[in-house]
Amino acid sequence: MSDAAREIENLVYEYAERLDAGDLDGVAALFAHGRICGIENGPPETVFEGTSGVRRMYELATRLYDDGTPKTKHFTSNVRIRIDDTQASARGTAYYCVTQATPALPLQVIVTGRYRDTFHRVDGSWWFDTRIMFVDQVGDTSGHLKF
Repeated sequence: MSDAAREIENLVYEYAERLDAGDLDGVAALFAHGRICGIENGPPETVFEGTSGVRRMYELATRLYDDGTPKTKHFTSNVRIRIDDTQASARGTAYYCVTQATPALPLQVIVTGRYRDTFHRVDGSWWFDTRIMFVDQVGDTSGHLKF
């Protein structure tokens, strides 16, 4: 695997790690030069741009507990990265599976899905450009989401 592919793969994993730690500012920082689209080709209200937009999205949606975490584990797998060195850009896909256990709910899978990402290099570092989230299966998200 090329160094660029490894750096991008680590960025994908860093997202999950920061989210599970309840570090919403840290998650948002990964999108300083990018955005998250909750729905492919969705209306403007489903697109969250830059650090402040992504932070707002997670603050509105994610339930945090007394320890400051959402009590989740995001497992990311099947990461595939395709780099276009001539354009300093890349495309990637990955699967995710989110588990959760709270004081009121036993350990369980709450959602699975896929990410379709684009990345770009800014000043020598790789950043998310666009992350589109696809939900494939939904369990009990009542302890995770605020809505």
